[in-house]
Amino acid sequence: MRPEWPDRPLTLYGPGTDSGTYDYFTEVVVGGAGRSDYVASEDDTLLVQAVSNDPNALGYFGYAYYQENPEKLSALAVDSGKGAVIPSEEAVLRAKYQPLARPLFIYVNLQTAQSNRNLQKFVEFYLENAFEIVEEVGYIPLPEEGYRLALLNFYEGEVGTAFNGEPQPTLTIAELLRQEKRFQ
Repeated sequence: MRPEWPDRPLTLYGPGTDSGTYDYFTEVVVGGAGRSDYVASEDDTLLVQAVSNDPNALGYFGYAYYQENPEKLSALAVDSGKGAVIPSEEAVLRAKYQPLARPLFIYVNLQTAQSNRNLQKFVEFYLENAFEIVEEVGYIPLPEEGYRLALLNFYEGEVGTAFNGEPQPTLTIAELLRQEKRFQ
């Protein structure tokens, strides 16, 4: 027990079960066991409002929503065994804010992309412009090398995953993209 901790129950908030953030958090942080004892919403803006208005709140949602509301929210430092790390762009890019940082990917059917020039152009546009676009919505862009490697993988028809259904939160984006794609 920590005597300075208020003797009040916490109200938990988080994404709904249809969210990739929920899936990742449940698998990596909670160990695969889903919870039902929290207030769930698919609308992260509502989660921010609820957490900021509830002094007993503890919640999780995407970093972009914290970035938009630093005056309303307090971020928690994460200690994965190497000292506490507060969320920041640098901590995310260097795979230091772990296990809570995760990459977001687009998934493209290779056969469809090879036969559909419009889809090819979309993927090329996305990978060539995402660096600026993701910053506009508050996400952290991949390192420039990450987009280059993703585009190279796309052109070379490299498909599959280096994950094999297992999150690998200690790897940087470049390390992930360089791993052998073992599963399709």
